[in-house]
Amino acid sequence: MADEARERAEKRLGEVKGFYSHLGIFIFINVLLFLVNILTSPGQWWFYWVTIFWGIAVVFHGSRVFGKGRVFSSEWEEKKIRQYMEEEAQKK
Repeated sequence: MADEARERAEKRLGEVKGFYSHLGIFIFINVLLFLVNILTSPGQWWFYWVTIFWGIAVVFHGSRVFGKGRVFSSEWEEKKIRQYMEEEAQKK
């Protein structure tokens, strides 16, 4: 029982670390793109397209990791697995 709880905690920690890594890379790359945009073509703003679409992905990633009603969470997966197993057992 304690091993399962530890495994779930480690998995959760990995998800949180993954999000913060994603966020850090997002910020770093977008600052770089902003600087490249300013230095190479100051009159044409193209960097924000990357920021907008990648930002949407970061928001979805954050909502998946930290959201209350996490869709496709491990709890949801377990519930669905049990449901499908019960349905299969009833067919036999």
